Amino acid sequence: MSLLQKWLAALQKTLPSRESLAQHAWLKPVAHRLLDPTLWRMQKETVARGVAIGTFWAFVIPLGQTFAAAAHCIWWRGNIPAAAVMTFLTNPLSFGFWLWLAYPVGQFFWVSAPATEPLSRAHWLSSLQEIGGPVLLGMGIFAVFGAALGYVLVKLGWRFGLVLRRLRRKKAASS
Repeated sequence: MSLLQKWLAALQKTLPSRESLAQHAWLKPVAHRLLDPTLWRMQKETVARGVAIGTFWAFVIPLGQTFAAAAHCIWWRGNIPAAAVMTFLTNPLSFGFWLWLAYPVGQFFWVSAPATEPLSRAHWLSSLQEIGGPVLLGMGIFAVFGAALGYVLVKLGWRFGLVLRRLRRKKAASS
């Protein structure tokens, strides 16, 4: 068993099952849709959608990302486990880093003049308002471009895996 297969098996044990999610009180209204097997299968298109949805929600809201991603996976027919895993891109330990990185990215695209003076204790609220816009814009950029990049990388990775398997089969058949 390869390292990736071991990691996936361990991850599968920790993720909740379809049935346990369907029994959750908040998810009861959509439980009949949540039990759809296509939302849980490892297929190229559904996994790519799940990665994109999970990445998007990881950067859009700091809490409750998994529930938002699961709800959108039902709507957009994405893989729920892939979306749930991708929401952990921004966890409580790394969220500060992403906010710190979002500021310069958002500031680059922000239209108003950049803040020239450091944060002072007396004017912290107005300083936070000046910083908030670029941070929100930066997180939005991370969400949109991260989702698109995740979708494309899953598609390319899946295709690359298929090509490798075909080459191995061809090599084994010629030997």
